[in-house]
Amino acid sequence: MVDHSGWRVGVASAPIHHGEILQGVFAHEGQLTRGLVTMPCTVHTTQASFQPARGEELTVSPAWKSKARRAAQLAVEACVPPGQGPVGGHLELTGDVPLCRGFGSSTSDVLAAIWAVQDALVSPLPPETVARIAVRAETASDSLMFKESSVLFAQREGKVIEDFGYRIPAVRVLGFGSRPENDGKGVDTLAFPPARYDDTEAGVFAELHAMLREAIHTKDVALVGAVATASTEINQRHLPIPLLDSLRAIERETGALGIQAAHSGDIAGLLYDRDDPEVDARTEHGRRLLHNIGIHEQWIFTTGD
Repeated sequence: MVDHSGWRVGVASAPIHHGEILQGVFAHEGQLTRGLVTMPCTVHTTQASFQPARGEELTVSPAWKSKARRAAQLAVEACVPPGQGPVGGHLELTGDVPLCRGFGSSTSDVLAAIWAVQDALVSPLPPETVARIAVRAETASDSLMFKESSVLFAQREGKVIEDFGYRIPAVRVLGFGSRPENDGKGVDTLAFPPARYDDTEAGVFAELHAMLREAIHTKDVALVGAVATASTEINQRHLPIPLLDSLRAIERETGALGIQAAHSGDIAGLLYDRDDPEVDARTEHGRRLLHNIGIHEQWIFTTGD
């Protein structure tokens, strides 16, 4: 018998990310595992509501959001005690997250769905469980479910390789579409096989992992920028940014900390020290220089806002 006395319409809001600070392969449990550290972002969000109902049917609107529907089903299974099902319902998703850009739109959908279900059934799930559900729902997931600290996340296993214990130190990000010829249509990432890294790159990733750990623990924003730049440079062999040389010149001229990119998307960002008294002038100068090389799609945010 289903006890639905505590049920309610569950609501949730899920964040996005702005590509990666670091992505590659890292030592974990005796082997090299794909992992990433995402760049937090506040530009877009996904909202979800879930109306639970008795019965097996679970629907979603928009109907094409099949990953979110799958995530909601898995979340229901995790929240409902054995013998108290079946439970279905209706999931409604809204938001403004662009697709195929590197903002983590599918993970944002999936997380909003899971969180709305747990809110509706009044059954909170720990982030580790949410991570496993997210990977089951979408094959590879980002680490947006970990709100309290930054993590190096195995995106295909749904496991934390390392919890850094603190959030990424706050930076100002001048974001932009790195492939203006695409006119904001993004990148068909499904057409690209997962990057294959060589032994030299694997060694560099180990060094960058240690650097990022130090950067987070010491709140060294310049070191965060150096890690992001190095990871972006490595990714040039796999999904190159056409104007990277020009972007690196803008980075130097404006005193940016570095450049980060979506490793499977077409967005990127110049990073600046949020606490620099000249940050507004540097960012505005960067905007003008981006316009000069034909990059007109731009946005600004500060991590931690």
